[in-house]
Amino acid sequence: MSQKTLFQAVKEDHEEMYEYHDQYKRALERGDVDAQTRWYNQLRWEIARHAVGEEIVVYPLMEKYLGEKGKKLADHDREEHQSVKEQLYKLEGLKTGTQEFDGLLSRTMASLHHHNDDEEIDDLPDLEAVIGQDATKKAALNFKKTKKFVPTRTHPSAPNQPPLETFVGFLAAPIDKLKDAFASFPTEDEKEAAEEELKYRDHDAKAGREAAGST
Repeated sequence: MSQKTLFQAVKEDHEEMYEYHDQYKRALERGDVDAQTRWYNQLRWEIARHAVGEEIVVYPLMEKYLGEKGKKLADHDREEHQSVKEQLYKLEGLKTGTQEFDGLLSRTMASLHHHNDDEEIDDLPDLEAVIGQDATKKAALNFKKTKKFVPTRTHPSAPNQPPLETFVGFLAAPIDKLKDAFASFPTEDEKEAAEEELKYRDHDAKAGREAAGST
């Protein structure tokens, strides 16, 4: 399988977020608070790592290669990230299984959908058109590597641009991972089932696009 482009790597993260939120909503529908907590923790973990990965790897590339437009796009994206981080931080003080928690999470995901759509429709295609295939694959690899070392929880007061963000993130990451050790997450079987469901969803979406293109 060929190496992913930056667009593909970022979009894959977006789809994983949506899948984790779907799993949370299913747990909500059946009144399983423990499962809601596990899937929310997985969702929070993914969003936190993804956001910092973009801020360290993706947005500096937009500023470097897209000029003034890239700087405006990156600043706008950072503002949207900040809003999501603040909402997730508030969620940490709320209890799953409550209307207050679910309402705030729903609003957070609505904001995130809008942000992700902007990246997929405008930001990343514009960037990839300028930097080319080799550079976008290298950026995707850097993005993936960076996510292994960044915080797994949101820190709204932390810097959102490198190099300070990188430094602060490396300090915060071990503390976050220690907290995660005492938090509940989906089991490996549950995550594998979600991954399989995501694969089928992607396959169906691709088949639908191909069918529409052939008509």
